Amino acid sequence: MKLSPLLIAVVLLTSPAAAAPRTETAVLAGGCFWGMEAVFEHVKGVTGVVSGYAGGSRRDANYAAVGSERTRHAEAVRITYDPARISYGQLLQIYFAVAHDPTQVNRQGPDVGPSYRSAIFPQSPAQARLASQMLERLKQTQAFGKPIATRIEYGAFYPAEVYHQDYARKHPLEPYIVINDRPKVAHLRAKYPNLFKA
Repeated sequence: MKLSPLLIAVVLLTSPAAAAPRTETAVLAGGCFWGMEAVFEHVKGVTGVVSGYAGGSRRDANYAAVGSERTRHAEAVRITYDPARISYGQLLQIYFAVAHDPTQVNRQGPDVGPSYRSAIFPQSPAQARLASQMLERLKQTQAFGKPIATRIEYGAFYPAEVYHQDYARKHPLEPYIVINDRPKVAHLRAKYPNLFKA
C-alpha cells in the first residue's frame, strides 16, 4: 500500500517529540493477536506487547468464551511504548500498512468472526482524535481501493491466558505462524527498516 500525502502529513505531525522518558499504551485489534503481537514486538520504541481481549466484559475475557463469537470481545494487543521514540501516529501507520488488512470485515485471513474484527480502542481523547483523523484520510484517499472496515470502539482490555503471550516467538515453526505471521514481521522490516528492531 502506498500511503497518501495527507496520511503522511498526519503521521509527520505526530512524530515523536523530545520529552522526559515515559510510557503510554495503545490497544489495537486486527485479527489473531499472535500476529499483531509479533509485529509490534519488533517496533523500536515499543517496550511491551500483551495479547488479550477488548470490548467485552471481564467475566467472558477468556479464549473459550471469545472463541464462541458470542461475546463483544475482539482479540487485541495492548502496546506499551515510549512516545519520545515512536508516536501513536506511527503505531497506527504500522497497524494499517503491515499488521493487518483493514478492509476485511469480521475476519483476517483464515480467522473468521467478530472477535477478529479491525478495531482501535483509544486510551485517551488525543488518541481518539488522531485515530478518527487517520481513518477519515484513508477513506477520503481510498488508500486501499476498498472500504475501510476499521472501527473506533471503547472498552477495557483484559490480558489473555499465559500460553498466548509471545506465542509467535515461542512457536516460530508452527505452520499457522509461518504462513500468517512471519510474513508480517518480514513486511515490517522491509517497509519500515528505520522502525524495525530484531
